[in-house]
Amino acid sequence: MADRDPVPLPAEVRARLAELELELSEGDITQKGYEKKRSKLIGAYFPQAPGMDPSMGQERRTPVTPSSSSRYHRRRSSGSRDERYRSDVHTEAVQAALAKHKERKMAVPMPSKRRSLVVQTSMDAYTPPDTSSGSEGEGQGDGDEGEGGDGEEEDGGGGGGTSSSREGSISMEHWISRAIHGTSSTTTTTSSTASSSSSSTRSGGSGAAGGRLADVLAQHVHISAHHHLRHHHHHRHHKTDVTGYTNNTANTTATDGIQVERAPGAGTAAQRQTPKYGNAELMETGDGVPVSSRVSAKIQQLVNTLKRPKRPPLREFFVDDFEELLEVQQPDPNQPKAEGAQMVAMRGEPLGVVTNWPPSLEAALQRWGTISPKAPCLTTMDTNGKPLYILTYGKLWSRSVKVAYNLLHKLGTKQEPLVRPGDRVALVFPNNDPAAFMTAFYGCLLAEVVPVPIEVPLTRKDAGSQQIGFLLGSCGVTVALTSDACHKGLPKSPTGEIPQFKGWPKVLWFVAESKHLSKPPRDWFPHIKDANQDTAYIEYKTCKDGSVLGVTVMRIAMLTHSQALTQSCSYTEAETIVNVLDFKKDVGLWHAVLTSVMNMMHVISIPYALMKVNPLSWIQKVCQYKAKVACVKSRDMHWALVAHRDQRDINLSSLRMLVVADGSNPWSISSCDAFLNVFQTKGLRPEVICPCASSPEALTVAIRRPVEEGSTPPGRGVLSMQGLSHGVIRVDSEEKLSVLTLQDVGSVMPGAMMCVVKPEGFPQLCKTDEIGELCVCTVATGTSYYGLAGMTKNTFEVFPMSNSGAPVSEFPFTRTGLLGFIGPAGLIFVAGKMDGLMVVGGRRHNADDIVATALAVEPMKFVYRGRIAVFSITVLHDERIVVVAEQRPDSTEEDSFQWMSRVLQAIDGIHQVGVYCLALVPSNTLPKTPLGGIHLSETKQLFLEGALHPCNVLMCPHTCVTNLPKPRQKQPEIGPASVMVGNLVSGKRIAQASGRDLGQIEDNDQARKFLFLSEVLQWRAQTTPDHVLYTLLNSRGTIASSLTCVQLHKRAEKIAAMLAERGHLQDGDHVALVYPPGIDLIVAFYGCLYAGCVPITVRPPHLQNIATTLPTVKMIVEVSRSVCVMTTQLISKLLRSKEASAAVDVRTWPPVLDTDDLPKKKPPLLYKPSNPDTLAYLDFSVSTTGMLAGVKMSHTATSAFCRSIKLQCELYPSREVAICLDPYCGLGFVLWCLCSVYSGHQSILIPPSELEVNPALWLSAVSQYKVRDTFCSYSVMELCTKGLGLQTDLLKSRGLDLSRVRTCVVVAEERPRIALTQSFSKLFKDLGLHPRAVSTSFGCRVNLAICLQPHRLGKLADKGTSGPDPTTVYVDMRALRHDRVRLVERGSPHSLPLMESGKILPGVRIIIANPETKGPMGESHLGEIWVHSGHNASGYFTVYGDEALQSDHFNSRLSFGDTQTVWARTGYLGFLRRTELTDASGERHDALYVVGALEEAMELRGMRYHPIDIETSVIRTHKSITECAVFTWTNLLVVVVELDGSEQEALDLVPLVTNVVLEEHYLIVGVVVVVDIGVIPINSRGEKQRMHLRDGFLADQLDPIYVAYNM
Repeated sequence: MADRDPVPLPAEVRARLAELELELSEGDITQKGYEKKRSKLIGAYFPQAPGMDPSMGQERRTPVTPSSSSRYHRRRSSGSRDERYRSDVHTEAVQAALAKHKERKMAVPMPSKRRSLVVQTSMDAYTPPDTSSGSEGEGQGDGDEGEGGDGEEEDGGGGGGTSSSREGSISMEHWISRAIHGTSSTTTTTSSTASSSSSSTRSGGSGAAGGRLADVLAQHVHISAHHHLRHHHHHRHHKTDVTGYTNNTANTTATDGIQVERAPGAGTAAQRQTPKYGNAELMETGDGVPVSSRVSAKIQQLVNTLKRPKRPPLREFFVDDFEELLEVQQPDPNQPKAEGAQMVAMRGEPLGVVTNWPPSLEAALQRWGTISPKAPCLTTMDTNGKPLYILTYGKLWSRSVKVAYNLLHKLGTKQEPLVRPGDRVALVFPNNDPAAFMTAFYGCLLAEVVPVPIEVPLTRKDAGSQQIGFLLGSCGVTVALTSDACHKGLPKSPTGEIPQFKGWPKVLWFVAESKHLSKPPRDWFPHIKDANQDTAYIEYKTCKDGSVLGVTVMRIAMLTHSQALTQSCSYTEAETIVNVLDFKKDVGLWHAVLTSVMNMMHVISIPYALMKVNPLSWIQKVCQYKAKVACVKSRDMHWALVAHRDQRDINLSSLRMLVVADGSNPWSISSCDAFLNVFQTKGLRPEVICPCASSPEALTVAIRRPVEEGSTPPGRGVLSMQGLSHGVIRVDSEEKLSVLTLQDVGSVMPGAMMCVVKPEGFPQLCKTDEIGELCVCTVATGTSYYGLAGMTKNTFEVFPMSNSGAPVSEFPFTRTGLLGFIGPAGLIFVAGKMDGLMVVGGRRHNADDIVATALAVEPMKFVYRGRIAVFSITVLHDERIVVVAEQRPDSTEEDSFQWMSRVLQAIDGIHQVGVYCLALVPSNTLPKTPLGGIHLSETKQLFLEGALHPCNVLMCPHTCVTNLPKPRQKQPEIGPASVMVGNLVSGKRIAQASGRDLGQIEDNDQARKFLFLSEVLQWRAQTTPDHVLYTLLNSRGTIASSLTCVQLHKRAEKIAAMLAERGHLQDGDHVALVYPPGIDLIVAFYGCLYAGCVPITVRPPHLQNIATTLPTVKMIVEVSRSVCVMTTQLISKLLRSKEASAAVDVRTWPPVLDTDDLPKKKPPLLYKPSNPDTLAYLDFSVSTTGMLAGVKMSHTATSAFCRSIKLQCELYPSREVAICLDPYCGLGFVLWCLCSVYSGHQSILIPPSELEVNPALWLSAVSQYKVRDTFCSYSVMELCTKGLGLQTDLLKSRGLDLSRVRTCVVVAEERPRIALTQSFSKLFKDLGLHPRAVSTSFGCRVNLAICLQPHRLGKLADKGTSGPDPTTVYVDMRALRHDRVRLVERGSPHSLPLMESGKILPGVRIIIANPETKGPMGESHLGEIWVHSGHNASGYFTVYGDEALQSDHFNSRLSFGDTQTVWARTGYLGFLRRTELTDASGERHDALYVVGALEEAMELRGMRYHPIDIETSVIRTHKSITECAVFTWTNLLVVVVELDGSEQEALDLVPLVTNVVLEEHYLIVGVVVVVDIGVIPINSRGEKQRMHLRDGFLADQLDPIYVAYNM
């Protein structure tokens, strides 16, 4: 690399520098130590500042991203990088690519993490920078101004080398205040700190890191720093930040010491206590988010970043009526195309058979074993590098014979031997015992048994051992040969048995060591044949997906391959060869076990364990034994580079050949170069390095020959990465950034023929400038995948064709699995493996290349060098790249995040491909292969199962996913101009339906005579005074209290007297009733009616949660204009307590009356209302979107409502109904308080809160009282399903019987939750519950109950047939997004089950209208449900938060058709469908299906999504997700999931959530928030309060475990 240096350094200084760099890269010395030693070394040659990097002279200045500054010194001299994967060219390219990116300013918001999840918890993670290392660009003067505005600092140049010159003693406070105020941006290294006018923002490192640091600090640490606040003022005045993120300026302008503390709002530095979330005051959100809120700032930043144009613009394309077509990648017209002539198959030189070559390997062994038994065959080393054992050819021969004899004659019985010739046996030997392996291997060959060498299974469920077990099973292996030591080390059961490993067949373990074997008789000799077509051995191969295949190698192939290697490598008798490779398979087996015996060579075997202790061991052994040949991998060369400084007397001049086994990996070239660079001084000749290419199927594909000195140097190709991704060879383009440098791996093997075919599809020859899969035709390859005929045909029996359709040869070729081309002079170049290929958007990328690029971004700082996995997963019909790396334990959150964002840009810049997900896991947690590499398929499996447990995740779906369907444009709907004939619209029946007509029903309903409920109660108190109307149960299931007609009447009178006396109320005054569910509430309600007041029922505040529940109570009291509050003594104390005053202003309560001790006298006169259209009561409820809406119910509507329910449910005095509902609003209140008085039936009241104590309470009561009709809510049903799921047998034994239940109705204001009702029905079927009994009701604000009660439909119910439930249909979810209903079969893709919402009540008419045009819709079309009925509410009382809510909710008319009827708009989307069933009157039955609320629906990409559908998908994706809620914020989809599991699992959910929403809904998730169980607020009806959640999230009140901002 001398040409790079401005001053030529002497070679020894250069070598010493290289060593230093390696020490640093391996973490052997600190940055500080490195700088010190380095400046010492080069001080003499460089008079300038000691921190200057010698390679950074002015003429070679490369712009770098600002915050890399001198802290991440870019080192340019030789071997500093992961030599496995790096070439200097590549590092420079990466740096240049990053610098280019910086101009494009991309801000990646840093995820926020809960304190417990931050890898480093101590404050040490944020220690002040070390002054001597010039970290964080300290050297820029005082940091106030950068260098005037270019924002690019040269490495350590800028402000005068290291900072020690200026700010030697930097104070802690100054550092922290810098970190907090440094800049407001949360950008990564890519934006030149947020603004182009660097004059007002600091350029340089601390800015970017600082903003993020502030985030982390603000979240976790309470700091009070009193020091320079100057940066802070910049921000107040200039707000230069593109991200619009001002750092707490709202609150800190005046202070000098900033208080950052973990207030209830997780990082708002605001001192005022933010109201805790879930609070009614926050209901009105818009975009006006508190400025200090970090979350909203980050989201704003994310939005800004995402507004940047994507590289591939979304093309326009045709959209079919229903199908959302995913965009198919159109080929780029400018992409490079192959232009060369068709290639010609290359032949290797002929295999020159030498006369004395043995006819088979067994014959060779016999020959050497008898004629030179003392010759050494194998020397093994112990972990200290001492020779442990020398195996001679004589011993190898005699022991192999012994093994062969025992295999054939000592297993099983004489009549039934366990092993016969041709059977497969497993060889299980550890990597440190080659001698035992060799003996067993040749023993098998002599016995004509087929050895299957495999790894030692370490535990019962080792990463790959299950797959290996499948291989053994399919090969029919019943015996496993092993060594004594290995046998002792295997896991044992208590009885001393070796357990059966997972996935393994039952095997007999047989110790193949001499001392355990019996001697063969004198007259027994193995039968030695010439090599033939029988299988010699089976080598295992792990595929991309983790499955293990067995490649069978015939005896003749084994022999021919050894001959070809002997010829290529010019092996001679008795040569010494050092082997570091795994001797059980691949290059290690071929050279050190097979070819070595053929040539009577001496193998020095270096175990992996010794390499770990002493990476130089192999070089020492080459010197010690004067070895001629060594077999290594790039990794071993790299390790030797790292360690060689300890050695002085190394001499490698004896080596004539250094076989680099993974030389075909494009990234091995830099290891070879660096190794040569350092060891050339130690006698290593350049031509000795011989890379080779091999594969399990084709054995050795090519190997570079050791050439004579002075002949032509080996070939190099510098290829354009862009060209390669299109499969085309283009020599280095102008760009110089994205290139791949390849070295040749020699020419075709002797006796073989090679060609290159297209990787996909038909094996057609490639053109000369095209990359393809190498195929070879020779005897010396594998012959099949054992037992897999189909795969064998596609791999081992390929007939490549030319363009004319003629086969290249009559002999079959074998696919090697290697991608490459044949270059000039017949040299072979390999560019990657088929297994590592990822096809993204039609372009091919190689996993190894991506790894190399990732490692070129300051690898040694944050991630371990060899521990990066790159693979692709399929999401939304294309492959997406995932990068997983192990991070070092000492890197901080900032470091890692910064590294991640840089990796993304580097890969983008060099490969022009987006990374879908980048994950960092703690060190040492990725699954390993037996030799310590990463087990890729296992890693991918863990990633997809959500079991990888990363500590950092960055997802980039916005930038990667470019094949989404085109956003939808709305089509004009049917208008009045369409043909409307009678009841048809556009050829469809108009969607309308009605319940029975109230006027025509003849019934002896006595209560009809009265207009007012108060009169009905007085009438009942006179006629049936002792008839029990209400029974309240406590949690033990016993009666807490009950009310007869006369008791209710008497107590109501006393309440009326009290109101008149103490409250001085006039008629029409509003009274808030704040009672727990029970009898008092009912009494107070009728008391109000008797006094002529208007009651409003309000849920009392929750004792454990006053802060969030009391404000809602206060709000309802105020909004409803209540002049007094009636309640119990306990609650009245609570309303004025100390806790209450913390939440609300207790002085502003209206008078509070407690009704526990009522006056004895009754009122002089009961109030009799004159007009039935006056108000009876107000019904207040908070909708799921956080709107508080009160509706007015007149006396007429109330009576009509009660009558409608009485008719529908057939209620009369002799009936009992069990009610387990909240009695505060909607149908729940009506059933609890009003219906019994109107119909006279007995209501058994079960407060839902009691079920938390005793989940079986409701069902026990239903059984005990033999109830036929019962009402509950979804929350109750869920409690029962979850709480009693495992207790059904116990309940049955206690005599619980639900067989009398006719109807069990879930009272709801939403789409029926079909999964819940079905699981409830299934669960309690054993207790006698009829599957048809469960149904749902539907009500809303404008009409509290539209549908209620299941249908006893036609003949179906009588027969009780087991036909499908008539009320469920399946609709296409994709059509639904376009507001269309398309019925599909159950189980078809994208199908969504919808259950009808119960039978329409008598007196109710429904029509489906278009919410925009207000025109009627056809049947089975989706539209808004409009309702006309006597019990519609008469209007909103007030709507808090949206005063302008139109009056047309209550009086709308159709725009055409029947324009006279006045309808109320429910605000829900649904459709009507006429079914084949008939109801009791013989009419065809119309079913109403509710899809979801309009105000809840999210408009994304022009389509309408219902949150529940996305949530259902998300909940299904991982077992730890218990609940989910979604909402949108500035067009970003935010998904909040509750995690039931350890916080370590939180980050696993991010990719899974993103994937499932993309796959099933074609939406990109913007933010994933992982929270604790119970954070998503649920109202009393069991509905999610998504808007409250949104407010809480934006105001930083959720305390999330993790927030991921997807790019």
